[in-house]
Amino acid sequence: MTSLSPKFDPAALPHEIPDAVEQELRDFFDRRLSNIEDIGAPVVCAAETMRDFVLGGGKRIRPLYGWAGFVGAGGLDRGEEDPQAVLRAVSSLELIQACALIHDDIIDASDTRRGNPTVHRLIEATHRRRGLRGDAADFGRNIAILVGDLALVWAEDMWIESGLSDAALHRARSAWRGMRSEVIGGQILDISLEASGDESIELATKVNRYKAAAYTIERPLHLGAALAGAPAQTIEAFRGYGRDIGIAFQLRDDLLGVFGDSAVTGKPAGDDLREGKRTVLLALALQELDACDPAAARKLREGVGAVSDPADVQRLADLVGATSAAEGVEKRIEELTTSGLAHLSAAGLTGSVAQTLRELAIKATSRRA
Repeated sequence: MTSLSPKFDPAALPHEIPDAVEQELRDFFDRRLSNIEDIGAPVVCAAETMRDFVLGGGKRIRPLYGWAGFVGAGGLDRGEEDPQAVLRAVSSLELIQACALIHDDIIDASDTRRGNPTVHRLIEATHRRRGLRGDAADFGRNIAILVGDLALVWAEDMWIESGLSDAALHRARSAWRGMRSEVIGGQILDISLEASGDESIELATKVNRYKAAAYTIERPLHLGAALAGAPAQTIEAFRGYGRDIGIAFQLRDDLLGVFGDSAVTGKPAGDDLREGKRTVLLALALQELDACDPAAARKLREGVGAVSDPADVQRLADLVGATSAAEGVEKRIEELTTSGLAHLSAAGLTGSVAQTLRELAIKATSRRA
């Protein structure tokens, strides 16, 4: 497969990988947009919105983990796969991320993402500006759903057409299939827990794993290692690291979802409480309030997912903050970070990849607001 990108240097340092991923994504969008012109201008416009969303932000952390899994498992040493094909393949993870974020923002009725209008709000605003027929909000939501679907389809295309050998694609097939089912299944579980008001810490942890951790860290590492032909014990060590660090990362995100600075997170303060997210943080807070202040527990239960005024949301955040729930989550983050790094040690990694994964673990789980 011919690439439009400058030839990728497989000796690139970790901090150089995101830029290389960015170029692969740009090249992919250039090819795909030209291929769909015959379908019609509205389709091109929708796809361009997806392109702008994907290229408009993000740390490219999933492709970085995918690349680290490949290199860490000895993929470069074996020399059986074209490194640029591997880079192109793991870059496709950004399109799965786009699908997840676009759909998640619709489900949560979010207005902003990364400090900018969400995709459905952007399309809604375009409908109004152009004076199109029908309800602008319905149009924005409906087109955005399809844009997210298209991102998932194009992720498959980019993965399959990356230039990897059939043998490598076969080795990674179960991880690829598992990852896609997990991220969608995690979203289904999340919505279901919100609807039922379930306060199970176990189920909230499953949401953290399957909706976020698995496709952010665990599966990208698994994919990269599988492409490299790593033995089962190496893959299991990578997955253990990815599972624990990924859940710790999401627990950190849950804290930011209640107490984070909107200037840092790019989303309104207390957004998780407004949306009714059933998090470990909320479950711990309710458990404590049930024991010491039932009236406050009742207010918190009644308010989560039912209030939208910033002052009301802040009052709910204050109720959570008055408990030791945040400290309990911090302890879980610390424990998971320690166990995740222990899995990394079990993999027997040395050198720059091991150092990068350690640094990423600390960065992902540390306080960010």
